[in-house]
Amino acid sequence: MKTLYLECNMGAAGDMLSAALLELHPDPEHMLQKLNMLGIPGVTYASEPMDKCGIRGTHLRVTVNGEEEESLDIHGHHHHHEHDESHDHGHSHHHDHDDEHSHDHHHDHDHHDHHHDHDHDHGHGHHHVHRSLGDIEAIVSKLDLPQTVRENILKVYNLIAQAESHAHNRPVEEVHFHEVGSMDAVADITAFCLILSELAPDKILASPVKIGFGEVRCAHGILPVPAPATAWILQEVPVYAGNIRGELCTPTGAALLKCFAEDFCTLPQMKVQKIGLGCGKKDFPQANCVRALLGETPDSKEMILELTCNLDDMTPEALGFAMEELLAAGAVDVFTVPVTMKKSRPGFLLTCMCRESLRDEILKTIFLHTTTLGVRENYCNRYTLRREIEVRETADGEIRRKTASGWGIKRGKYEFEDLARIARDKEISLAEAAEVADRYFK
Repeated sequence: MKTLYLECNMGAAGDMLSAALLELHPDPEHMLQKLNMLGIPGVTYASEPMDKCGIRGTHLRVTVNGEEEESLDIHGHHHHHEHDESHDHGHSHHHDHDDEHSHDHHHDHDHHDHHHDHDHDHGHGHHHVHRSLGDIEAIVSKLDLPQTVRENILKVYNLIAQAESHAHNRPVEEVHFHEVGSMDAVADITAFCLILSELAPDKILASPVKIGFGEVRCAHGILPVPAPATAWILQEVPVYAGNIRGELCTPTGAALLKCFAEDFCTLPQMKVQKIGLGCGKKDFPQANCVRALLGETPDSKEMILELTCNLDDMTPEALGFAMEELLAAGAVDVFTVPVTMKKSRPGFLLTCMCRESLRDEILKTIFLHTTTLGVRENYCNRYTLRREIEVRETADGEIRRKTASGWGIKRGKYEFEDLARIARDKEISLAEAAEVADRYFK
């Protein structure tokens, strides 16, 4: 199985992840040209070789109207960002990031943060226009990209917006992003999603994420590392502080990992075919980079629990309800088989398959919604195909296509309800409706 493994031993940032994938691409120069031809407003991409602790990698440089979003920390010093507030809050923002390692930590603000005139080291001001999530969606919708790539970009940006909404306690639609930060993030996310679509791995894995430790000083005061938005995104993701003081994982990096990594684990058994190294701009005693490994892993195998019990005193309605509740509780599959029990009574063998982490929850659900007095447990090896759903918005409405791949095969089928709708609307057969759908998925 073609597998991409993202090694985040120094955290993750959007430009670092994208640069690592760029090194994996068979034609990086052509890929850069393709990115620059997308027409993201004011954005220009360039790659440059960079050494980290004697290791050569790539830095993906993104400029917005000629300006590169800078990491705001200076080791041991305050980096002062003066903001002229065009609204009624005439205060300044001071950013003192002890050790932020890359440029993509864009500053996302709720609606109380306004237009910014940033006084950078180079001594001239830049007027920054705020953009809402709706503005970002409108920009992305106009880019010449495959539909699935466009959907992935918006999925990642929506996750960042939800995180900022939660951090600021504001509705998502009131979250605003300043011009450089928002376009910089769109550029990084777009690069990652487009390159990923061309690499087309069957599986994406990542290491646990190093996030750093300490505090950052921002517009709202001193905050802990990871920053609130990053921490919200990284829920359920294995993380660790490590030995670097400062912020190593940015909201964009966290969102990309959360949206695409199927699991966070140590490097699995893998025949590595290509390695990409994406570098951040900061220098540390450790190589400040994300490493991406592309290769072949054995086709999917996992250990799964099979919980079974015999039932002969439940109505069909009650048994059906129990099956629905088990699926809602996270069971992988639930099914029944007719059996003959003691005293020749007809009954059912209920089988529920689940992952070991959900054992207690599934057992509780079985005992709550069935009449069984005992449950049997078996461990099974489960071999699976990778499953995805492709969606197309068409003149005939939304059409979903389920695909399964792995073990040297790939197959797909359309969602029955979508074909049935087309067949009814056009008064044609299901087979003819499938032919209509085929035209949209060529």
